Amino acid sequence: MAGKPLRRLRAFLAIALVALTAPAFAQAAGENEPNLQVPAGSARYLPDAMPDRIIATPAQDPATGFAVNWRTNARVDVALLQIVRAGDSPDVGTPREVRATTTAYTLDGRAAHVHRADVGGLQPDTLYMFRVQGQGAWSGWRQLRTAADAGKPLTLLYFGDSQNKNLSHVGRVVREAMRHAPDALMALHAGDHQSNATVDNEWGEMFEALGDLPSVMLVAPAAGNHEYWEEFEDTPQERRVLSDHWRAGFALPRNGAGGAHTRDTTYWFDVQGVRVAVLDGTSALDLGSADAQARWLESVLAGNPNPWSIVLIHQPVYSPRGREASGVIRSALQPVIERHGVDLVLQGHDHTYGRRSGDRAGQSLPQYIVSVSGPKQYRLSDEARRTMDPTAEDTQLFQVLRIDGTHLRYQARTATGRLYDDFEITRAADGRKTLREIHQGRIGLRDCSHRDATLGGRTDRCWE
Repeated sequence: MAGKPLRRLRAFLAIALVALTAPAFAQAAGENEPNLQVPAGSARYLPDAMPDRIIATPAQDPATGFAVNWRTNARVDVALLQIVRAGDSPDVGTPREVRATTTAYTLDGRAAHVHRADVGGLQPDTLYMFRVQGQGAWSGWRQLRTAADAGKPLTLLYFGDSQNKNLSHVGRVVREAMRHAPDALMALHAGDHQSNATVDNEWGEMFEALGDLPSVMLVAPAAGNHEYWEEFEDTPQERRVLSDHWRAGFALPRNGAGGAHTRDTTYWFDVQGVRVAVLDGTSALDLGSADAQARWLESVLAGNPNPWSIVLIHQPVYSPRGREASGVIRSALQPVIERHGVDLVLQGHDHTYGRRSGDRAGQSLPQYIVSVSGPKQYRLSDEARRTMDPTAEDTQLFQVLRIDGTHLRYQARTATGRLYDDFEITRAADGRKTLREIHQGRIGLRDCSHRDATLGGRTDRCWE
């Protein structure tokens, strides 16, 4: 972190150069547009009497339960969730009420109350409607389907980093993903939901970019480095601190690795024959929890009765940008991942696309995948071009996973819905798995050879 002041100075000078040479009229859309669309001083994302930032997350068994977080002003001390089996009439009958746990936060100087309701005792593969309470007001009814039994067809969405310009650029990717997978039960997000973890307007734009997605499916997030902030910055005491916005944003299963640095960011759940384990790469790299997470992951995967498994983590095991930190992640976690036959390792952090298997000769699984849904776009390393296939630069993507008993189909699509990557894993009766590449319908590989640098002058990025 010692080189950050110099990097900041370079970034400032680059931005100043753009500002001096830019036209003196309203700024056009482009890579130098502001990160936030909301103007300074706007009250758009202030908490009030109406519930907002309503988001449902999976319980350990999402066939029988889920949790919901929402936000109100600080005058709501007691809040309820109402839930009932969805029907075709507006006469919903008498809903069941679940009292929420309320926590007071001061988020970016704004006092707010965040409410968490854990809903259990539900029936599998059943459509429910729920709403949440504010100050003398209720949200609209929302509909979510519980997970089904193992073996029933399952659709998941996977997003890499969104991070920057959420409202301006990420929302269209989310909407395109929902158009291609209207049956998705859940969305997995590989971290860095916003750029500055302590700026409430960034979280507000992130939730607005998600739109209706949290109203119709569960969300399973991983924490990225941008979910942390740096206390005592630029001093010998500098350290990473998890933002309160993360805790306020997501009601996650309480079954993680434990300990102060992983309690709120690691968790696992089973969904329709798939065990999903979510790790915290920032805590592993910067807070010394790599070994503890490896031991926890060992216990989670060793007891896995499901035929499929997925690991979700922000920092990649193999970095498409050639980051040295991947060696730490690889050393600590890859032996556990490969010993237990994980199928997919879904990652973000590098703001490019890259896919590969491990280092053993003839190895096809796990598939290690890095993707990006947001507009910040880095460049690939030469090593990534040699060892990963396919790769992409300058491309916003989303991924659709369809699992149907003995088949797992993975597709990556661009922001306009074009097919970019496609493969299938087949599981035989004896448990052995084979991977088949599917090339039909894919568009050609995308790179950033058409642009030498960003408008800000950065040659390591394709787009700011």
